[in-house]
Amino acid sequence: MNLYKLIACLSLAMATSAVAQTFGEQPAYPGRSNYGALKFSQSSAYYSYLMLDVHRSNAIRSGELRKAFNSKKEMLRYIDDVKCRLRKIIGEFPAKTPLNGKVTGTVNGEGFKVEKIIFESLPGRYVTAHLYLPENSSKPVPACIEMCGHGLNGKGTGSALAVRMALNGIAVMVVDPIAQGERLQLMDEKGRALTRGVTTEHTLLNPAFNLLGSSLAAQEYWDNSRAIDYLQSRMDIDKDRIGAYGFSGGGTQASYLIGLDERIKVGCVGLFFSSRARTLELQGPSDGCQQIPNEGCERIEGADFALMMAPKPFIVLDGKYDFVDHWGALCGFEELKKCYTILGHPERVTQYYAEDGHATPLDVQIRLVEWFGRWLDRDNTILQDTRNVEWKGTDMLCTASGQVNLEYEDALSVMDEAVKTMNQLASQRVEFLQKDKDVIRQKMQELLGLENMFNDDIEAFTTGRSSLREFEEYRYQLNCEGQMPVACVVWIPSTVTADSPIEIHLHEQGKAWFFNDLAKRDAVSDGKIIVAADFRGIGEMEDPYIYNYTKYWNREYRVATTSMHIGRPVMGQRVADMRTLLNFCSEDEKLKGHPIKVVADGVYGPVVMHSAVLDSRISQAVLSHCLKSWKEYLENPLQRDMYSNVLFGVLKYYDLPDLIRLSEGRVRIVD
Repeated sequence: MNLYKLIACLSLAMATSAVAQTFGEQPAYPGRSNYGALKFSQSSAYYSYLMLDVHRSNAIRSGELRKAFNSKKEMLRYIDDVKCRLRKIIGEFPAKTPLNGKVTGTVNGEGFKVEKIIFESLPGRYVTAHLYLPENSSKPVPACIEMCGHGLNGKGTGSALAVRMALNGIAVMVVDPIAQGERLQLMDEKGRALTRGVTTEHTLLNPAFNLLGSSLAAQEYWDNSRAIDYLQSRMDIDKDRIGAYGFSGGGTQASYLIGLDERIKVGCVGLFFSSRARTLELQGPSDGCQQIPNEGCERIEGADFALMMAPKPFIVLDGKYDFVDHWGALCGFEELKKCYTILGHPERVTQYYAEDGHATPLDVQIRLVEWFGRWLDRDNTILQDTRNVEWKGTDMLCTASGQVNLEYEDALSVMDEAVKTMNQLASQRVEFLQKDKDVIRQKMQELLGLENMFNDDIEAFTTGRSSLREFEEYRYQLNCEGQMPVACVVWIPSTVTADSPIEIHLHEQGKAWFFNDLAKRDAVSDGKIIVAADFRGIGEMEDPYIYNYTKYWNREYRVATTSMHIGRPVMGQRVADMRTLLNFCSEDEKLKGHPIKVVADGVYGPVVMHSAVLDSRISQAVLSHCLKSWKEYLENPLQRDMYSNVLFGVLKYYDLPDLIRLSEGRVRIVD
């Protein structure tokens, strides 16, 4: 063959291979090692699937809001309804206990002073704060809560905004959030942070709260609300004139506080106000403290938090070139403007965008002082010019050690609190697990987000077949209406009999990893039927690494967190995939009638535990290298891929060892 013919043959072979892969035909083993079984190859297919639910919920909300714009009565009804929906998902809060507030020191500025405050929002949960007070006030002054943006230093050594407010007659309490300032949680014995930054620590702490039916966002709201309790307990503060503002991560906290605490009279959200759906679509989920599970399925958007305080005065402050989506912010503000207009107070809502990015330049700070001066301190009609104010305090720590969890013997870390709460729920779990099995299964499906969502109508689409030395290989795309497809490869050995078991393999490294390893061991000679599959988000459908920031310690943070947002935890979706696979094994002529064993590892472990309780077709399951108890996450948040294994509020009902017991010996863990 001459060179030209050889090149032509090679080109034809390459083109044929490309066409075959495009249309689902797979080259025979062992010429192909990725074991692709899907008809398509689209790296973001799973996330696109999840975003459909986000957009559907948002479309329903848009319709409800359009109806609310018809009249004041409908608008007030919408506001009440969204408040109810937020309270429904935010979780329960404990009874209020004594704050035990104390001033540990005072730092004097020019025209103001700063008191260093410590109080307990819960017994053993110490909160540190700076209270900026105007000098020489003859009567109680209005006050604001300033919520810190993300930064390990928290309230730090001074807030320029708080100084400007105090110089204009408004007291400001700057509160250290959990894991910031003097409230670090993941630290060594000397108080040094064990993570790269506060956004990582917040994200790692959040799963424990989620498992208990709360969130870090809810806990921040609680601490800020208790800070208002502290302000109202003081004789020098006018308890009827309280405002709240925050930027970036503080803007998140401000959103929840103004939405839930009716004592707030004036509000500001900065560097956060935008559309949640747009944010998810463009950037994916934010940090662990910046969302509450189920917000999406409850149709709660960014603008709704401000709507909840309408028609009280509210201002949006942002940068035009911020990574916080500007278009989403503009659209959200249009909703606010219509709402305030219908309620008869269009002058009480405004926005200002600086020619800047994610920052609070001087013009933004001045706008905030003017807004709060106008609406919160109407007695002070002439504002003091504070454009040249620059101040940083010295000796600003509220504690001697610099960290409350090192300072106080009775201080409880987030981990301590979580384990304590789990222990308090023990009797509730025991009572639940004594209920009828059907009741238990129903609650499990609810927690998994599968209530009334199982669909047993499947289509097995053959995407490849190969006749090999000792077995036949079949590749399938298993379709189920409303669900992502399951990618499945089946090996049927030549020695198969009517009694041959099916061994389903589910490995978090993907079926290709399993088969490549299996081929080396030549393990089909014992007559087992081998079925290996990739469920959504794994193997063929793994979300691209580029969309999952390493700082979140979770290789599928984007899909796992968005799944929680829409009320369909990724674990529950994979339980649905397990059912699709079991239905296939029960219906396919080559597979039905054979006993089913499951071998799984990693994130598949809890999926199989739930599936075994819900579906008796799993005769036995062997699990390895998987989560064995959710208590592990409560005790040690420094773990990877936690969000893949979280069910909201599950520890009110059961832990993973309870599922092992409910499986009645069919599930065992071998490591």
